[in-house]
Amino acid sequence: MALVNQITGTEGQPAATRQSASSGGRWPLASLILGGLTALTLVLALWMIFFYTPVDALQGETQRIFYFHVPTAWVGMLSFIIVAVTGIIYLFKPDARLDWLARAAAEVGVVFLTITLILGAVWGKPIWGAWWVWDAKLTATLILWFMYVGYLMLRSYMGQTSEGARAGAVIGIIGAIDVPIIYLSVNWWRGQHPVPQVGVQGALPPQATITLMVALVAITLLYAFMMVQAYQLQRLQALAQQLRAIVE
Repeated sequence: MALVNQITGTEGQPAATRQSASSGGRWPLASLILGGLTALTLVLALWMIFFYTPVDALQGETQRIFYFHVPTAWVGMLSFIIVAVTGIIYLFKPDARLDWLARAAAEVGVVFLTITLILGAVWGKPIWGAWWVWDAKLTATLILWFMYVGYLMLRSYMGQTSEGARAGAVIGIIGAIDVPIIYLSVNWWRGQHPVPQVGVQGALPPQATITLMVALVAITLLYAFMMVQAYQLQRLQALAQQLRAIVE
């Protein structure tokens, strides 16, 4: 009975789960199309990274990490923006689907941001001579990673409740403040991390710029594909919770 009260007390939950159940048949087709596009663009991006773009004159083969590091950082920060935007909307108009999207974005985002930090360490060792330096950009990125982990721990502890959704929304909004700090930190503080090179004339050869654009599209599509899967999982978990409540 307590579980029934908990579920029915979550704002927007019953209506959202009913609507998502009725539209669930569209998800497999969307996943199939998105998965196909993702696979094609990833293959193209890998070919361009290792065979099309020239070897960097200063950093050599190590520089190819750049084409993975930048896109994963982009989607990692994009995820927290999604968490914050959905959180703001949820605070004014509670809807379980917004909470599912926020949780999915946090789960996928922490994966990509973890990859970003690992790739940065692997890239930094031969170039800087150290796996990690307390550069402003690196430190701000690490703080964002801890915000992701804290968000997921809180949501796991509080469960799929309206209180947990509101608390997660607040954390998401606060954490999103770190995103522009990460982007602008190289301009605000002097550090070892290089300044943005995209769009700067002569900074990158044309092949490198094209390869980076393709890699950004490929990783973004992969992110979208994983988001669809994570959102479906959140939706199915909510439906399973309601069915369990009915049985009990």
